[in-house]
Amino acid sequence: MLKKMFYAVAVLAFTVTLALPQGKGGGKAAPTVPGMVLTSPDFEDGGIIPDKFTQAVPMAVSPRLEWTNVPDGTQSFVLIMHDPDNALNGGTDDVLHWIMFNIPGTARSLSGGLPSDAQLPDGTIQAKGIRNVGYMGPGNAAINPYHHYTLELFALNAKLTLGPDASRADIMKAMDTHTVGKAVLVGRFKRSQ
Repeated sequence: MLKKMFYAVAVLAFTVTLALPQGKGGGKAAPTVPGMVLTSPDFEDGGIIPDKFTQAVPMAVSPRLEWTNVPDGTQSFVLIMHDPDNALNGGTDDVLHWIMFNIPGTARSLSGGLPSDAQLPDGTIQAKGIRNVGYMGPGNAAINPYHHYTLELFALNAKLTLGPDASRADIMKAMDTHTVGKAVLVGRFKRSQ
């Protein structure tokens, strides 16, 4: 009992010490570096994705994406777009709408309307999503509530040594220990009819 009480007092004293201002700076924290931010001029974060980027039209095009506050040492990016509101076959997998990797570390945007080629001129590789290589727009049925289509951009300190036949699991495994930053953009969609 005495040991437990001593331990509790020691932990409390340590916690209080950490909470007190340190040094002559009056407790001012060091400036923080803002995290990476992913945006699109085509829709706001949390907003409705316009039909031209969805399966509501015959030939959906990919939206323009832009990002800032890239971590130092970034060599490449991975972009994953998925629908976490949709479980496939009663499992834990969701619908993969778009996956690309080896986007150059110097890039700060993706133009809209990208082709569905496995390799783009800048070295970016597009792998197969749930159906095909390249972008597949949201397609949630009108009878459902809005789904949250999530675009995740990962900054890596390396390029991946994978080809366009790589699966999402392959890409995620190759990214392990190389991710230096992440940004997320969410758009909502359901068909009007």
